[in-house]
Amino acid sequence: MNRYIILLRGINVSGKNKLPMAELREILNELGFQNVQTYIQSGNIILDSEERKEIVCQKIKEAIAAKFGYDVPVLARTPKEWKSTLDSYPFSQENEKIVAFTFLDRVTQESVIEVKGINEDKYKIVDDVVCLYCPSGFGKTKLTNSVIEKKLKVVATTRNLKTTIKLLELASS
Repeated sequence: MNRYIILLRGINVSGKNKLPMAELREILNELGFQNVQTYIQSGNIILDSEERKEIVCQKIKEAIAAKFGYDVPVLARTPKEWKSTLDSYPFSQENEKIVAFTFLDRVTQESVIEVKGINEDKYKIVDDVVCLYCPSGFGKTKLTNSVIEKKLKVVATTRNLKTTIKLLELASS
């Protein structure tokens, strides 16, 4: 049995793509996934499956489209991959409010994101994650999820440090 941390992109944001977590858990259980948990309303899921993560993502994507009519990108990581992401964060994690991770649907060959005016904000691309350090705050940074997707030509979804740590804790229990 494989455990996965699943991330959905763009649900329950500003009243758009509403996806009640209770209904989502029900759908995932109907798909045969086990030990299904969700964390907060922004598309964070922990589950167990015999399937490879690519198959799990495809099944979830298709089920959401069938039930809700949304085309929602779905990304998956193992707890080991998740821990590696946290361990490889290259900047200070002292102030959790300025630390985040943008998870990509694939490893990119790019090492630079051309964005003007990022000021003191920093990033580093590590395999299929962009590590973010944004002292200007996430409301003001130019290193947004949409910009990262456009510049790197990937599908991406971002989680803050608190959520990233909590998801590892849930997946490890």
